[in-house]
Amino acid sequence: MGIRGLMSFVEDHSNEFFTDLKLRDTKMIIDGYALFHRLCFNSNLELRYGGDYDAFADVVQQFFESLFSCNICPYVVLDGGCDISDKKLTTLKDRAREKIQAAHSLSVGGCGCVCPLLIREVFIQVLIKLRVHFVQCFSEADRDIMTLANHWNCPVLSSDSDFCIFDLKTGFCPLNSFQWRNVNTIKGTQSHYIPAKCFSLDALCHYFSNMNKALLPLFAVLCGNDHINLPIMDTFLSKVRLPLGAASAKGRRHHRVLGLLSWLSRFADPPEALDNVLKYLPQKDREDVKELLCCAMEEYQPSQVKLQDFFQRGTYVCPEALSLGLPEWVLVALAKGQLSPFISDALVLRRTILHTQVENMQQPNAHRISLPIRQVIYGLLLTVSAPLGSVSLNASPPRSLAFSEVERINKSIKTSVVDAVDLPKDHPDLSRLTELSSARRQTLLLETLKVKQTILDPIPTSLKLPIAVSCYWLQHMEAKAKLHHLQALLLGMLLGPLHAIINSPDKEDLQKDGAKMLYEEFQRVKEQTRPGPRLDLDTAHIFCQWQSCLLMGMYLNQLLFTPLPEPDLTRLYSGSLVHGLCRQLTSTSVESLLSTCPEATQLYEHLFNATRSYAPAELFLPKGKSNSKKKRRKKQGASRSKNSVGTLSDNRCWYERSNRFGLLMVENMEEHTEASEFE
Repeated sequence: MGIRGLMSFVEDHSNEFFTDLKLRDTKMIIDGYALFHRLCFNSNLELRYGGDYDAFADVVQQFFESLFSCNICPYVVLDGGCDISDKKLTTLKDRAREKIQAAHSLSVGGCGCVCPLLIREVFIQVLIKLRVHFVQCFSEADRDIMTLANHWNCPVLSSDSDFCIFDLKTGFCPLNSFQWRNVNTIKGTQSHYIPAKCFSLDALCHYFSNMNKALLPLFAVLCGNDHINLPIMDTFLSKVRLPLGAASAKGRRHHRVLGLLSWLSRFADPPEALDNVLKYLPQKDREDVKELLCCAMEEYQPSQVKLQDFFQRGTYVCPEALSLGLPEWVLVALAKGQLSPFISDALVLRRTILHTQVENMQQPNAHRISLPIRQVIYGLLLTVSAPLGSVSLNASPPRSLAFSEVERINKSIKTSVVDAVDLPKDHPDLSRLTELSSARRQTLLLETLKVKQTILDPIPTSLKLPIAVSCYWLQHMEAKAKLHHLQALLLGMLLGPLHAIINSPDKEDLQKDGAKMLYEEFQRVKEQTRPGPRLDLDTAHIFCQWQSCLLMGMYLNQLLFTPLPEPDLTRLYSGSLVHGLCRQLTSTSVESLLSTCPEATQLYEHLFNATRSYAPAELFLPKGKSNSKKKRRKKQGASRSKNSVGTLSDNRCWYERSNRFGLLMVENMEEHTEASEFE
């Protein structure tokens, strides 16, 4: 949610509406969605290469360590799926279009703010690692945040202007004035505090002739928020004579905010104000508009959900969710963040939104590659044993297996209809999915990814799912990858194990030294990439496809109760590193990169061996030789063409013998191919 123009208005009047705070020794309710966006966009992180998740994780950790140092106990509340009424769909589609434009700008060297695809999952993993209390609401979190903050009499941290409307006992601290990087010490003590500003609702009402604060929800819906945007309200705004407000530039900038607040301050209560709004509308529209406005104003009333029960006793009760008849284990997993809002949207609305990445806008969107995984997810969700409250599965359109996906097409969006996989009739329904043996659940996961269990046996537990997903990615690539793309991706996966070796008390100094040298080399590659040249769009698109496969693979794994361990995303993929390695591998071999660390070499060999058998044959062809081969075939005839195919096969056999683990430079193969072709 958010009210147009309100946040900039109150910030322009900071002296009137805000008080300075020295925050310490308190609970604090944090809007999780607002926080991870703020940390992502205001920490000088690289956004072009698909996410430097290690750097983001470090920033998140630093943020909470600042809170801990001031004895601030954070409770993070995350948004869940879309409301059952789907009233924000228009707003969500508008935001999806904006993200596409921002992603396109980033892809061609411009500016823009687009969260990398896995950022929410990384954020949750850091919360778990730091043991920060958090909950994922069933739908939008704002009302639940307000209700909990008032119950505990503590402040809210967010950037959402709706918290200027909620009647909060202890106030609302905007993120942009929360100086967590500037922890101060109280003179003469060892106590620390964070400088912050706190918004005062009473001060806002006093500024507007001591208006009744109960009028503010009506102001919010008249001004326009994410939940309501009635075109007919323009009729009201065009006919009513709003006070002009201040004549300054600030006054002109916020004419609607100033005018509406001044106009509403004349009335004693919401019913009187609402009647005066309706009289400017046609008689035939008044009852319908009144119902819509009253419904929208309810969004600013306390929630029935008692989050304190979740944080204190682990019980999450949401009347809206209970009315849908969802399986108990699903509700618990959603509240604990063990299932994504993607799952609840698909389950309740039969519609999902596929978030755009910084990809090649001329190609089909990068999520197309993971469609078969999503179809299995949808198939599992269709097995719910009872209708979902008012959203009856029996009342679905004739295509009973159909789901809708809002996706990018070129630089706009469209809604596509996809069919779920029709699972066997003897497959247990969603409520009994957890009763399946781990072996059966793992079999379904690996069959979906088209990977054999034996391939994963040599792989460390923490990397089994990423490697299984990589095997799927290699089999389904639309934008054809090259060998150096696979090599760079696998090298990037070494970041986590290297970090573990360096920080392990059990490793010998010699091992740590080798790991540290390689880790520092990877950091150097990242730093060189950050201010690098224009983005290689084909490479970016290939890695966006891999991230989509990983995300959907994780969602399926979560839905199946994690038959494979969830990977540590914080050091699994670093976009700057992987893109930088792609460039470096044109002049350096994997072997030379790994020469300082035998442990990393051995692990890389296992990763490469697991994926190579699923890679298309073209992946091992030397760069540029495939096209030149086709040209020679035209000149040399069919018989010579057959010999050429044999030569390529021989070359690949030689290459596989010489380069069993992808350690040698691609150029070595190119040189051998040139020699063999012209002997």
